[in-house]
Amino acid sequence: MSRRLSAIAPDWWDYTTLDEEIIRAAARLTPEKMLRLARPGFKVVFYDTLESFYLAEALEYIDAWRQSTDDNPVGICGPIGPTEQLPLVAQIVNTLDLDIRSAHFWGMDEWYLDGREAPLDHPLSFERADRALCFDRIRKNLRMPDAHLHFPKADTAPYRRSWDGVRCAVMQGGQGDVKHWAFNDPPRRRGKYKDQPPSPAEYRKLATRVVDLHPLTVAQNARTSGGGNIALVPTQALSVGPVETWKAEKVSIWHAGNHDNPFGQRLTAFMIAERIADAAVPMSLLADHPNVQFNYYRRGIGTCDVEMH
Repeated sequence: MSRRLSAIAPDWWDYTTLDEEIIRAAARLTPEKMLRLARPGFKVVFYDTLESFYLAEALEYIDAWRQSTDDNPVGICGPIGPTEQLPLVAQIVNTLDLDIRSAHFWGMDEWYLDGREAPLDHPLSFERADRALCFDRIRKNLRMPDAHLHFPKADTAPYRRSWDGVRCAVMQGGQGDVKHWAFNDPPRRRGKYKDQPPSPAEYRKLATRVVDLHPLTVAQNARTSGGGNIALVPTQALSVGPVETWKAEKVSIWHAGNHDNPFGQRLTAFMIAERIADAAVPMSLLADHPNVQFNYYRRGIGTCDVEMH
């Protein structure tokens, strides 16, 4: 039996197609109940200040890179969104005189337009943001060579190969309005997925690829990065896939309250805790990953109470 149509974009799958009881259960969660969602393989952490929140996020880079050696290189995969941690990473590396020349970094995603990755001079280029906010600020005698910086390109083969032979200690991410990590958006509702979304097992077979972006993702990125100018935002992107995600020893998701809303921050935690994996809510597929941590800024959690503004 076909599930109901999306309330946002009827030609797409998304969280509004879920069973209503899942929606209600997530909306009822208080912050205290969210903490109790933790289980083996899923940890929930609260931070009381933004300073401690972004510092902890930056320290995940440091902890990963300190494990790296020439014989056993270690890296981290990181997002654009949030970005506040990136200058802190550079400052800590420089202050500690931390030699990270053997370490690696994978960018999670990049915009895709006109048949190629967004160029560095594109105003929304993720690679440019990573370099400007972090790597260009690290002293040259300390930072890894360019060959150790891996960003998704239109030819995804080199990026996919870069995950072989290097241990990814942690994959960081934010969570978008459509409940994605990176740009692992829910698919269009067509063809064999017209009545049901892909099974979790099917979705997990996806590697780094070009992704069609859900309309909610386009609108969100216009709001958070483009001053609301939707026409500026590409409708396709390159995204690290579940295949690479499951190569990461840990997946660490950071909820500052700026990207997804109070309901969304509750929904994915509830689904992961209860092992409800559904490709209409891509983040919920992390229910099957062995080591996931959700990090929340306490004041950014908000409530799901109705408030008229």
